[in-house]
Amino acid sequence: MKVGETLVKVEGIRKSFPGVQALDNVNFELKAGTVHALMGENGAGKSTLVKVMMGIYGRDSGMMWLKNKEVDFKTPKEALDAGMSFIPQELCPVPDMTVAENIWLGRESSFLNIFVDYKTLNSKTEEVLERIGVQLDPGRLMKTLSTAEVQLVEIAKAISLDNDVLIMDEPTSAIGEKEVEKLFDIIRMLKAEGKGIVYVSHRMEEIFTITDEITVFRDGKMVGSVVTKDITRGELISLMIGGTLGEEYYKENTPTDEVLLEVEDITIKGKCENISLNVRKGEILGIFGLVGAGRSEFFEALFGVRKKERGSVRITGKEVRIKSPSDAIRNGLALVTEDRKESGLVLTSSVKDNTSIASLKQDVVAGLINRSKELERTNEMINKFRVKTPSYRQLVGNLSGGNQQKVVLGRWVLTNPRILLLDEPTRGIDVGAKKEIYKFMSDFADAGNAIIMISSEIPEVLGMSDRIVILKDHKKVAEKTRSEIDQETLMHMASYSK
Repeated sequence: MKVGETLVKVEGIRKSFPGVQALDNVNFELKAGTVHALMGENGAGKSTLVKVMMGIYGRDSGMMWLKNKEVDFKTPKEALDAGMSFIPQELCPVPDMTVAENIWLGRESSFLNIFVDYKTLNSKTEEVLERIGVQLDPGRLMKTLSTAEVQLVEIAKAISLDNDVLIMDEPTSAIGEKEVEKLFDIIRMLKAEGKGIVYVSHRMEEIFTITDEITVFRDGKMVGSVVTKDITRGELISLMIGGTLGEEYYKENTPTDEVLLEVEDITIKGKCENISLNVRKGEILGIFGLVGAGRSEFFEALFGVRKKERGSVRITGKEVRIKSPSDAIRNGLALVTEDRKESGLVLTSSVKDNTSIASLKQDVVAGLINRSKELERTNEMINKFRVKTPSYRQLVGNLSGGNQQKVVLGRWVLTNPRILLLDEPTRGIDVGAKKEIYKFMSDFADAGNAIIMISSEIPEVLGMSDRIVILKDHKKVAEKTRSEIDQETLMHMASYSK
């Protein structure tokens, strides 16, 4: 189709779940050769719409056209065969298969339609990966890849289909700045080929960098569609939340001079090496580095998830031994992991079970769990973090990303930590939920506690950190106060420092 012609059109789409009107009379139009963003707070209906478009969910009413032909996909395969590809927010690789097998699953090259032609399969995989500037061995098992590498494989898989429509739901949520730039180069190439891209993201910088149009959702309804260049950041936020947000970063904590946590020479060969740092009471310490710099591995070593080869940990000047997460919790540490769906939550369990699981010992009376006490503490956290849920019985997998993240935070607050390790604490959540989490972080630190925060979002690192530690190639290469560094310098240090 010619650039500017309508590729996809939906009218009057409605979709409800028990107790929730997820989509209410939604209209949307995607043009060839454009990138169209879907924006809105968590639970606004963005992901539901793309899942309806892809045949993952059936719609209750409404109509959809693809290249001027009315369609009603009953399965994702029907959508794929018709020319639509989808990169979901929830990564779902087959861990015991190779990169090549995952990319071409169901489309393998074969001999006599019986035996897989692995030579051709690997060769085709190398071509696709080269096209997006990714260096990965096609024969590597998916379970050996990092979250960022899995995300890049998902992108390669979608692009390998060569479809006219590509839907990306939070495609940069698990990749770093360099990988984002690679992705944007690919998107620009696809635009030039006349393809249409639906882009779902909470990252404002990305929206204003790569998109042509924006459709905003609120409470399951479409509240407006605009040309990206014709709207400001503030106006977009107002559309999303139905009012003004105010200052984006809430930061009122004041660091003291008293060191709460000190780590020295933390080392896991090839993962994190000779990392030393300290964090003071009342302080938020940021850690920044590109994908593969060793950020998450450092947290895992500190929290006892990974066995460190050497290194010491002192809390309020006293050396402590942390060989397991239970040791870490006992010493006042808590870890919010990078991937809440993979390692942070039990998606098939309730809000209550996910909230109380790390602190159940507090609810044990005479060897039995006091369920009323457990429920009381759960409801306390639901109210404290303003978790939007029909009840504590709701499966956490049915909550929006922002509310899932609040459940994770609530769980760890119930362990009464003094030091919070936050790995990408606002990944994939909307600006309103981010503000609430920033306020919690500031209040937590200001109460005499401390936070170490890993973030790939440079504005977030600069906006919330009192000091920033920069990692590169598994090592600490610099440490700066927030007043000593800007976005360009921070990125330069993470990329080029020696």
